[in-house]
Amino acid sequence: MASEKKPTVIKKYANRRLYDTGTSTYVTLEDLAAMVKRGEDFVVCDAKSGEDITRPVLTQIIFEQEGKDGQSLLPIAFLRQLIRFYGDSMQMLVPSYLEFSIDKLTKEQQKFRDQFTSALPAAGPFAEPTRQAFQAMEEQTRKNMAVFRQALTMFNPFGLAADGVAGTTAPSLDEHEGAAPREGADVAELKRQLDELNKRIDNLSKG
Repeated sequence: MASEKKPTVIKKYANRRLYDTGTSTYVTLEDLAAMVKRGEDFVVCDAKSGEDITRPVLTQIIFEQEGKDGQSLLPIAFLRQLIRFYGDSMQMLVPSYLEFSIDKLTKEQQKFRDQFTSALPAAGPFAEPTRQAFQAMEEQTRKNMAVFRQALTMFNPFGLAADGVAGTTAPSLDEHEGAAPREGADVAELKRQLDELNKRIDNLSKG
């Protein structure tokens, strides 16, 4: 049985140069960006300490791409909201939500490409087809959020259903002999966080 291909190791030296151990050549951030687009997996480590620094290097690639004219993907409002989530009680759920959303978009990207291609004919007016294409994308985004909310309810011990419909309720803590007050407080906090997440998803959907 063939083993899975291991990610290429990229070493970053003190002079900030990046060395591709797979090709035995020095590479740039542009080269790493191209590798990502080709679907090539890699990890970046500090050449001296061996520390995994893949995340900050990928973030640096995004920073440089955002700085190019016409290349920006991240709206200002999104960046501001993302900053607000740092240190917030919802922070632990944000990565899962973003990963879920981008995964859904990736799986549907060909459909969106086809819609935009048909919305932009070689000649003639295209305002209405373009509007329809954006409506289709907006509708898909709403569906994605609904699926994400449904997934959240699977982890919700209170059985809260999507769109505010009540589901089954958890047994009273009084039914469990010896239930500690602290456990009740933890459960209440979990419910509060889930309720808050549902409200924020609603706000995103309406936005």
